[in-house]
Amino acid sequence: MRNRIGLESDWSDLQLRANVALRSYNDFMARGWESKSVEQQQEEASSAKTRSVPLTPEQATREKRRQGLLLSRQRVLQQLEAASNPRHRQMLEAALADLDARLKDQGA
Repeated sequence: MRNRIGLESDWSDLQLRANVALRSYNDFMARGWESKSVEQQQEEASSAKTRSVPLTPEQATREKRRQGLLLSRQRVLQQLEAASNPRHRQMLEAALADLDARLKDQGA
């Protein structure tokens, strides 16, 4: 028979191993899940820094609108992938076409 201290020691060791395994699993998944987004953000930040000429207020406004349209387009595409209702898909396809037309008008 084991004494009470031995059981607590085994239990603490088991908890420690489980916590380490769970932490390393979560760390791996978090990095894998967000890596593309982080890389994209870093590229955008570096490209923005390399601009030698500052944007005029009109250009900055236009760029913000374009970025907003691109984000909206990305969201519609994600929703379209998950949509199963034909009417909902049709609405999303119309929204996507509208966003593409607006981006084309902006010269993106």
